[in-house]
Amino acid sequence: MKLAYYPGCSSEGSAIEYDLSTKKTALLLETELKELKDWNCCGATSAHNTNKLLSLALPARNLAIAEQNGMDMILAPCAACYNRLHSTELIARKDEAVREQIKEVIDMDFAAQTSTVSVLEWLDGKVGADKIKAMVKNPLKGMKAACYYGCLLVRPVEHTGFDDPEDPRSMDRIVQALGAETVDWPFKVECCGAALATSRPEIGAKMIYDVISNARDAGADCLVTACPLCMLNLDMRQAGAEKAAGEKLGLPVYYVTELVALAGGASPDEIGIGKHFVEAKGYLASLPARAAAMEAAAPKKAEKAGSEDKTADAAGNEDAEALQKKIDAMIKAFNKSPDKMAARLIEGEERAKILAEIITGDEKKIARLAELMITDKDKAGKAADAFVTGELKKREKAGS
Repeated sequence: MKLAYYPGCSSEGSAIEYDLSTKKTALLLETELKELKDWNCCGATSAHNTNKLLSLALPARNLAIAEQNGMDMILAPCAACYNRLHSTELIARKDEAVREQIKEVIDMDFAAQTSTVSVLEWLDGKVGADKIKAMVKNPLKGMKAACYYGCLLVRPVEHTGFDDPEDPRSMDRIVQALGAETVDWPFKVECCGAALATSRPEIGAKMIYDVISNARDAGADCLVTACPLCMLNLDMRQAGAEKAAGEKLGLPVYYVTELVALAGGASPDEIGIGKHFVEAKGYLASLPARAAAMEAAAPKKAEKAGSEDKTADAAGNEDAEALQKKIDAMIKAFNKSPDKMAARLIEGEERAKILAEIITGDEKKIARLAELMITDKDKAGKAADAFVTGELKKREKAGS
């Protein structure tokens, strides 16, 4: 496989370990990365908030360079870079007038035919879990990871579309292929605070703390991300979040490409893990012992599972049973009257009708919405809206 490579500005500074591990991962997976010559900044948030045409011209120039070199697909590891490049190609592809404006500004031919992929699209969609699993030399058994997708990798769904915007699974599949265990947790697409960590640190620190503590409470021993800004907040600014909350967190954070490279035989120092702010090498060294402890505990867990129906008397179990009963009742309501339930979740008669069509017969989506209706109704509405937007995008593609 051959891909154009857009490293982005952070690869030369704050996210140098992302660049190192992405290149190592590509080598292990027999993917040739050809870095774009004379690439420029994608504009990120600054251009987007300053000038609309500038925000399109900056990423378009990189796309045009790829076109000139006969490359039809670009890998952009940074979530913001991926968002800006991919959004620009879609806008320019649909609007000829905008495309002509861009060509005039960048003084280059630009057909908007090159496609940008994220690290997750590349690893999960192009390479696949089977090939990743076959490459593993050092399984990450013993690791319990919370895969953190953040805001931009799977949103907006009309620009991404490669994963569920409310319950994405692509990174989980990659990490599981490496031999690690991933936890199911509700904060996987919540915002880490982004630039608020610097402009409004009192707000940013709380958002960072919420993500990390939620991952820990879900049973994770570490966090995994695919975004340099998320990494910066969760790793470098974790100490500030601890200070603001008055609580020690100490959760190591890794790029998903670091884990793939490690499992493929790379050393931690080779891919820059020693550069992390939260000590991350010690946890990796502890994995064999953790794996052994898990294996030793497995028979006991199996025995306990076989008898827990007879011995369960803890209030926590009773609470869980009560919660499940409420969710089961909600599932029945969805199956009985999908139209009515859809109308409760989403505004607009037409969108509610589409939602009802989507969930009818889809047990997974119904279970997801039913659980959220009980635990977080606002989030249930967001999930429903994302389902409809994704469906409309699919219909638009099918009709084009």
